[in-house]
Amino acid sequence: MTVYAEVIGDPIAQSKSPAIHGFWIDRLGIDAAYRCCHVTADDLTDYLTERRADPEWRGCNVTMPHKQAIMPLLDRIDTAAARIGAVNTVVRAEDGGLIGHNSDARGFLEPLQSLLSQRHLFRMARILGAGGAARAIVCALADRGFTLVLAARDPAKAQALLDELAPGDHHVTTLDHFASPTDFAFDDREACLDLIVNTSPLGMAGQPPLAFDMTHAPPGSIVYDIVTSPVRTPLLDDAEAAGFRTIDGIAMLIGQAAIAFALFFGTAPPRTDDAELRALLGA
Repeated sequence: MTVYAEVIGDPIAQSKSPAIHGFWIDRLGIDAAYRCCHVTADDLTDYLTERRADPEWRGCNVTMPHKQAIMPLLDRIDTAAARIGAVNTVVRAEDGGLIGHNSDARGFLEPLQSLLSQRHLFRMARILGAGGAARAIVCALADRGFTLVLAARDPAKAQALLDELAPGDHHVTTLDHFASPTDFAFDDREACLDLIVNTSPLGMAGQPPLAFDMTHAPPGSIVYDIVTSPVRTPLLDDAEAAGFRTIDGIAMLIGQAAIAFALFFGTAPPRTDDAELRALLGA
């Protein structure tokens, strides 16, 4: 019996998940498969009913627009997913129940782990965008001691998100606040950790670029763009040209996929070939 997992969404053809999981399945030589399945909002309930009855199905990754809609259809939600308010991985438990997980927060943090293991006098993240993708990132960074500046077209939406997920001494502003140059004199940033994180679709293929002037980035900042198509966004190109370290969206994508893979197939994926996998994904 060949067990399988899959990714569901609407649309779904653009997903890189089959390439990632397929790469690891081939490397491990396990009898398993991973595919994609186009599921509309109207079909979501029927999809889960059919998969519950399939003994070969081990679970699915969940992309937009189903990350929140799928939650009431599951039997249990793990603590992280419940707090974030979104599920991106569904796994069949031994008792047959469907459990919702969210691996986005851990996947986002993976390329930052070496820095997060260090002590800092101050940590600040400027998070651009307050949509669904921002939820896991706000939770992850607030839990690790970051003061957050959340920028959105609608500051009220940003404030509501912070009030729900990370109440505390954080700040909101408009997205266009960062579009024009600033002459703000940053203080000494030594022993500080500053992040610029784009969680919006701006910069994605078919979308306008994100307007962010690099004078808003404190010295030593790391610029992290979770967009994966294209891998090299205008924001990352501008950041590199200004001398900042950058992290692309493929890093988060591989990190969250590794967590899901272990849940689906009961074994951790091989990570020694990440460079080859990134090349396969066009990174």
